[in-house]
Amino acid sequence: MPEPDDRASPTPAPANPHPPVADTHEEALLDEGIEETFPASDPVSVDAGKPDVPPKAPASAPKP
Repeated sequence: MPEPDDRASPTPAPANPHPPVADTHEEALLDEGIEETFPASDPVSVDAGKPDVPPKAPASAPKP
């Protein structure tokens, strides 16, 4: 007779519907801020500035 497989439990553990309790008031505020801002669907607006590359002269310009 095969031995019982004890690698997995016969019944899965129920998922915890409640998030863990924050240790401090500051952590609670940070958790709330994260929940209010994610998922972030808008890209972050960053001003990269203009590159310091001079414009190129057209290659097909007729020579005078």
